[in-house]
Amino acid sequence: MKAKNRRLKVSVLSALGVAGLVAVVLLTSKSGKATTTDHTSEAPSAAVVKITREDLAKEVKISAEFRPYAEVELHAKVSGYLQQISVDFGDQVKAGQLLATIEIPELKDELDNATATEKKAKADYRNAHLVYSRLLSVNKEHPNLVAQQDLDAAESRDADTSAAIAAAKADAEKYQTLLDYTKITAPFDGVVTRRYTDPGAMIQAGTASQAMPLLRLSDNYRLRLDFPVPVDYVQDIHIGEPVDVHIESLGGKILTGKISRFTDRVDEATRTMTAEMEVPNPKLELIPGMYATAVFKVDQRPHAVAIPTEAIAAGKTTVYVVNTNNEVEQRTVKLGLETPTKYEVLSGVKEGELVLIGDTAQFKPGEKVEPKLVAQ
Repeated sequence: MKAKNRRLKVSVLSALGVAGLVAVVLLTSKSGKATTTDHTSEAPSAAVVKITREDLAKEVKISAEFRPYAEVELHAKVSGYLQQISVDFGDQVKAGQLLATIEIPELKDELDNATATEKKAKADYRNAHLVYSRLLSVNKEHPNLVAQQDLDAAESRDADTSAAIAAAKADAEKYQTLLDYTKITAPFDGVVTRRYTDPGAMIQAGTASQAMPLLRLSDNYRLRLDFPVPVDYVQDIHIGEPVDVHIESLGGKILTGKISRFTDRVDEATRTMTAEMEVPNPKLELIPGMYATAVFKVDQRPHAVAIPTEAIAAGKTTVYVVNTNNEVEQRTVKLGLETPTKYEVLSGVKEGELVLIGDTAQFKPGEKVEPKLVAQ
């Protein structure tokens, strides 16, 4: 009887053990399924941008070189010896400033002689005119007292001395002008960029074929930047159009200006048209001869639907759009203008929609994602 009871207890315990094991397995299985379900319900995050409308344009970059706004080589108008030159290259000068003096000793003598001749002519005229006036007065009071021949002679003398004054004055003015030409002055504010001669040198008048200039003067306070516009973009050039100027030699400095003028003619040899902008240079920071890059916009598309270039895979015309249900949609788009960072979209998407950027290959159409808006 006791043995029978022991066997019964063992059977009950075994049954309870099996039941407990089954319960543990079931609970473990349910727990694993729940964990798997929770993991798969988490949607992957995806970087997106909102499609907007922007003013797009293609940028054209053209190499250019600064040159002075005005540049002249100063010659002497008269021949003589260089008496003094008061400037050297690099000096800044003002308009009207005396730069050099030419020495012509005989010219001063000629001026003195012409001045004296003018004074004598004036004295002769005063005497002749006084005689003529008196004879006229006497003849008026006593018509037959003065011979007509004497009256005519006095009138002729009066006219001759008057003409002599004009001739003497013209000579004096001529020599004074020549004397003024011995002083070389600056025609405008600028910088002396070259000096050709030294005091004591024989200077030929500028009209001579072998005449050498004294100085070269450049207006560097305002510069010209000319750049050749390819024929394809000539129609986009207008007076007042903005231009950005990048100057690598000044650490990548960028200046902003406007087109001042253009030739309105395409050069047949280069198939380009020259456009020009003026660049103020009050501190002489820019130096003529420096290279720069002129950047201006063509093919402008105002208020265009725009998406980042990284939203389009290379060689493709499709994008991934995240719809209102946060599901990925593959769209075929028609692209227009391409800029360094944006595409113009003509059809396929619309303003306000979200488009995937970055590594889009990890997503598939119909997949649910958690969009993360990226600022552009």
